[in-house]
This record gives sequence, structure tokens and C-alpha cells, in this order.
Amino acid sequence: MRHQFGGKPSTSAARWVVAMIIALLAATGQAQEFPSRTITLIVPFPPGGVADNVARPVAQALGKQLGQPVVIENKQGAGGGIGMAYVAKAKPDGYTLLLALSSISVIPEADRVLGRAPMFQLDQLVPIARFTADPVVLAVRSEAPWKNFAEWAAYARANPKKLNYGSSGNYGTMHVPMEMLAANAGISMTHVPFTGAAPAVTALLGGTLDAVATGPSTVVQHVKAGKLRVLANWGTERHAALPDVPTLRELGMTTDYAQWSGLFAPAGAPEVVVAALRKAARDAQDDPVFRQAFVALQTPLAYLDAPAFRQYWDADARKMAEVVQRIGKVE
Repeated sequence: MRHQFGGKPSTSAARWVVAMIIALLAATGQAQEFPSRTITLIVPFPPGGVADNVARPVAQALGKQLGQPVVIENKQGAGGGIGMAYVAKAKPDGYTLLLALSSISVIPEADRVLGRAPMFQLDQLVPIARFTADPVVLAVRSEAPWKNFAEWAAYARANPKKLNYGSSGNYGTMHVPMEMLAANAGISMTHVPFTGAAPAVTALLGGTLDAVATGPSTVVQHVKAGKLRVLANWGTERHAALPDVPTLRELGMTTDYAQWSGLFAPAGAPEVVVAALRKAARDAQDDPVFRQAFVALQTPLAYLDAPAFRQYWDADARKMAEVVQRIGKVE
């Protein structure tokens, strides 16, 4: 048998090569022209919560930097899992993005604990930028009998399961820190899941709930209006918007937890698209208008570009997986 090296390729081989070159050029051209149309930013929670509050200035700033509209679509459910899975499985062209909270680190592990196939895997998403990293705070109604954390914790210990608290869903950013605190403080409460932070805070205001652990931006206005009282925060230092509120560590607890927000794209997005999104996010956080929006939210910027964000996210995911395993199966 003879093998011919060199010479004129067959017609079918030549056509295949030409087709591949055309496809490559087309893909490269599309990436280089990015963005050429409207971008959809998926927020996996209802309007009015932490993710939605962050997403609005982010969408406006990204649109300004990229020269194309960035529209928000709230796609809530399953503690954020529905919207996150939607983006994880979206076409990786940069036109469908995700504004997620730290619950993204939890959901796949929670699915495994519950004995079901994960809605998505973390490696289906690529981190673009982290924008915030706020500690959650413990909020109760202003007319509640507990004036401080010690009184609240003492009541909870003396009345197991009598106190209820709301969350954005099982294993979410309002559930996990409360369960971490419960284990640390030796208390037992009743968990009431909602579809997001805003409905849970509304239920607290209406008297349906006794407490919530949530981002400061969702409760600060109610604190100022005299409707809610904040007893503690899960941070390593006091929050600028609530300087009189002690950290749990100050109160003798060893629990801390940050509710961070970040921008993600589906894995497989072209490098030039990811680079364009990173640049837009980086330029946005330098924009005074963008920064002022977070001052108004009373949520400090804690920006990380993709490489640093990736390192942070990986460590956070490992820590949260351990917490979920400790919480165990939640019906």
C-alpha cells in the first residue's frame, strides 16, 4: 500500500478545509464585533432583593461601556438555581450573562446532598468580575422584644423552634448563614423559604416572620424608617451603613459569612468576548456614576477581576460545600 504525501488534495478534503476556514473566520468575526446587539443579564431572584439591587447599576454601566443595551431578566426559583442553570446552559456567545450571589457556590452541592442530579455544575460558568462582598445582617422588627443579640439568642435557646426566619430558598444566601449561626450559638429555629430576599423581608415587615439574615441593602431603608432593627452582622468588621451594629465575632461567635455578587458568562465563551466583558466591568467600577450608585445602595464595592475572582470563588465553593454537608438534607 502506498501513501501519497503532498500532491493535490482530494476535492472533498479541499471543500472540508474551506468550510472549516469559513466557519473559523465567521466565529472570529462575530467575537471581534462583540457586542453587536442587546445583552440579557439574568438575575435569578425577584426584583427588590440584593442581586436585583446590584444588577441594575451593573447593567447600566456595562451598557455604557459596551455600547449596547444590557437588559435585566428576573428568572427566579429554586433558591436562584433556575436562573443560574439557564445561563449555564445558554449559548456561550456573551449575549446571556448572569448576576449571581454567593449561593451559586452552594446549589450544585445541595442537589447532591438531596440525592438529585445538579441543576448545573460550577465549571459551566466563567467568572468575569466580583462587584460586592457584603456581610449579611440579622434583622428583626423594631417592635420585637429583643433589643440586642444576647436577648434574641437567649430567647431562641429557651424556646427551640419557636422563632422562625425567612430565606431566599433552601441552602441560599439567607439560609446558610442562619444555619451556621444556629450551630455556633446552640439554637434551633424554624426555616421558612421564599423565592427571594424581597418577599422574605416583606414577610418580616408584615409580622409573618421573626427574623431574617440578609444583605444590608435590603433592610437599611427600613431601619432608617424605624420599622426594623439590626442585631448583628456576619462580617469581620462593622458595616459602614450600620456602624452601631456589632459583628458576631464581637459577640463571642466564630461565624462569618459574606453575601457577594458577581458577573458570569457561560463556559466556552470566546476569549475576546470574555476580555471585552472584563474590560467593561473594570471600566465600570472606575466610573464615578457607577460608584455613586453603590454609595446610594449603602453597599461598598469590593471589585475583583476574573483571575482574583476565580481564586476567591474556588475557595468559597469549598467552604460552602462543607457547610451544606453539615446542614444535610433539608426537605
